[in-house]
Amino acid sequence: MKNILTLKDVNKKYDRSNFSITDISFSLPEGSIMGFIGENGAGKSTTMNCILNVLKKDSGKIEIFGKEMSDEDTIIRESIGVVYDSNNFPDYLTAKQISNIFEKIYKQWDNICFEEYLKRFGLSKSQKIKTYSRGMGMKLAIAVALSHKSKLLILDEATSGLDPVMRDEILDVLLEFVKQKNHSVLLSSHITGDLEKIADYIVFINKGEIILNKTKDELIYEYGIIRCSENNFLSISSEDILSYMKRDYQIDVLVSDRKLAERKYKNLIIDNASLDEIMLLMVKGETK
Repeated sequence: MKNILTLKDVNKKYDRSNFSITDISFSLPEGSIMGFIGENGAGKSTTMNCILNVLKKDSGKIEIFGKEMSDEDTIIRESIGVVYDSNNFPDYLTAKQISNIFEKIYKQWDNICFEEYLKRFGLSKSQKIKTYSRGMGMKLAIAVALSHKSKLLILDEATSGLDPVMRDEILDVLLEFVKQKNHSVLLSSHITGDLEKIADYIVFINKGEIILNKTKDELIYEYGIIRCSENNFLSISSEDILSYMKRDYQIDVLVSDRKLAERKYKNLIIDNASLDEIMLLMVKGETK
């Protein structure tokens, strides 16, 4: 399986804030969706902007479709659809005017495809963007991203702030997209429930460093949480503990092999771990 996107030891430092992303490495295979998770300020947007060459990385390598993208590389840019979490277009324009603009920018702009998405999303061609709700704005941005023969979609918190029905609608569109040949999605999101539904891979960034890079199924089906008392906690081997957190009446212990833990600690309660719980325990938890 080919990788549509590859990052190798990517570094970027902001001198004023002293924040940096350090040795960022991951690969996104064709035909898959990668969930990119982490707290606000963890480095998700910085990483995405380095991928898009909006920010100049200090070092490392980023390949899209097997090539590094330069400022002049319009061919690669033609095949990338981008959706940000804020307003993507000037609010005084209409969808029709947006179409007229992008028809001149993208060689492969497909106006018929764009109008089909407008119809599917219930968006008027003549309505000004400033009258759109947040959800309508996200739908318009996704319609644009999908209407110039994109093969890679990069979405930064595109589903945040949307109601569940609207989020499901967008998730369905993303699943349809990756069913097409040589298509992939990189999706950053705080809504881990969405990623549990559609993601194939999860990359977790914290304080500018990748601390987890696994398939979603591995996290959901193999990781687990031991719920135990303080006395029972003392009996758990440190080599089995990824992290732990003390609650009011129990200690939650994150393990990477739930079945092994079930065999070793038969008297303890061991639950499946959600992405939210894994994220919380890895960021806020302690190590033994």
